[in-house]
Amino acid sequence: MAGKKDGTRGSGRGEGPKISEADRALWRKVTQDAKPLEKRDGAAADRPGAVKPETPAPAAGPAAAPPARSRKVVAPSPPAAGGATRKPAAPDLESGRAAGVDRRNLERLRRGKLPVEATIDLHGDTQAVAHRRLGGFLARSQAAGRRCVLVITGKGRLGRGQEGQEPGVIRANLPRWLNEAPNRERVLAFAQAQPAHGGAGAFYVLLRRRREG
Repeated sequence: MAGKKDGTRGSGRGEGPKISEADRALWRKVTQDAKPLEKRDGAAADRPGAVKPETPAPAAGPAAAPPARSRKVVAPSPPAAGGATRKPAAPDLESGRAAGVDRRNLERLRRGKLPVEATIDLHGDTQAVAHRRLGGFLARSQAAGRRCVLVITGKGRLGRGQEGQEPGVIRANLPRWLNEAPNRERVLAFAQAQPAHGGAGAFYVLLRRRREG
């Protein structure tokens, strides 16, 4: 059988061909002077004119965004008509109470301790006439530098008085009139008068000092 004579085929299943000792010695003699081949990549890189492969740069991560600075946003105040800054509205005046007046002067006003420098008597006037006369009186008194004035309104009574007269209406409307412009800009406080000056039928009015210039 050819397989057993030349020794190229093994007797067992899966075994490779048997190599004789003589073949091994011949192979060693042939390969002892052989030099190992250089790596293909290295040889190509060392060859003159060869282009060396570029090493890919490491992928950069996403650039970190600079921290945002918190800014305090201040809403601008709406300009007043004509571009002028509008002053805040003064609080309404009440009899015997006022903001912006020191307690000592307010107490003196209520007790009638401030000297009365001018007086106007409105009782007997119609509502329209009394309203007009009050505004003119306050303007003239402030222009003259007066501080405390007396406004007589009358106490009012049931029924109607003289023809055209409106009893009680002038006294009831005086606080509203004093809080209207331009009277409100002139008045600091008001309070019911003491009995010596008319009691419930009259009021002390404290005026602001006139601004010079």
